[in-house]
Amino acid sequence: MSSTDAVPTEPIHLDSAADFDDYVADHDVLLVDFYADWCGPCQMMEPAIESVANDTDAAVLKVDVDQHQALAGEYGVQGIPTLLVFADGELANRMVGAQMEDALTSAVEAHTA
Repeated sequence: MSSTDAVPTEPIHLDSAADFDDYVADHDVLLVDFYADWCGPCQMMEPAIESVANDTDAAVLKVDVDQHQALAGEYGVQGIPTLLVFADGELANRMVGAQMEDALTSAVEAHTA
């Protein structure tokens, strides 16, 4: 996969923590959603997360903190949802707690323009 590939229009679910850095490297802008299935605010945000994947030039990667505890720890995730925006491979923004769709779109579009 290279950055010339079309940006996925649906959130990608991280299967292997070993792939995380590849996703960061392969996409110019990547929104990472650290979530858990049992997290109410995470579930409420799902439509907004899907909209960002569908309506912006950012890729969206969903990381289940129960499956990927070490990765969550590496990025200092203490509360969920935690959303990270990576731009050109660098961490550019961090949001903790449920966000409105507008806030997510703005955070992503600040780096896709």
